[in-house]
Amino acid sequence: MTLLGEVLLIAFIGLAGGIAVGSGMVAFLVVLDIIPRLAQITRTFSKIRAYEAAVVLGSLWFTWVDFSDMKVHLFPISAALVGLFAGCFVGMLAAALTEIINVLPILAKRVGMGSYMILLLMAMIFGKVFGSLFEWLFY
Repeated sequence: MTLLGEVLLIAFIGLAGGIAVGSGMVAFLVVLDIIPRLAQITRTFSKIRAYEAAVVLGSLWFTWVDFSDMKVHLFPISAALVGLFAGCFVGMLAAALTEIINVLPILAKRVGMGSYMILLLMAMIFGKVFGSLFEWLFY
């Protein structure tokens, strides 16, 4: 494979991963109405703009931190607290991703891929499995 082919393959994989994660985030925030539900549960509708801003700024901040070589040295109890919040976020995002299956048929029909729905689902499943195996075994 040529250098250009490798670069294009890596760019395609990165774009596909970004679209998958972005779709999950959009489903988490928009389709499932997580922020309005949390505001409803806590009875803080007046703070809904602050919640939205916190989600957007948190996403941007941690994306920047992930791409930089920033290291933060925390005490063990602080690391446990950060891990707890990260685990809550990942758990809520995983729950939202299980609901995205309801969105896929509508999206596939609008894009004209209704007859390829099973292939789309299989591509997502195998992509997740192979990506996870690659992460665990080689990275």
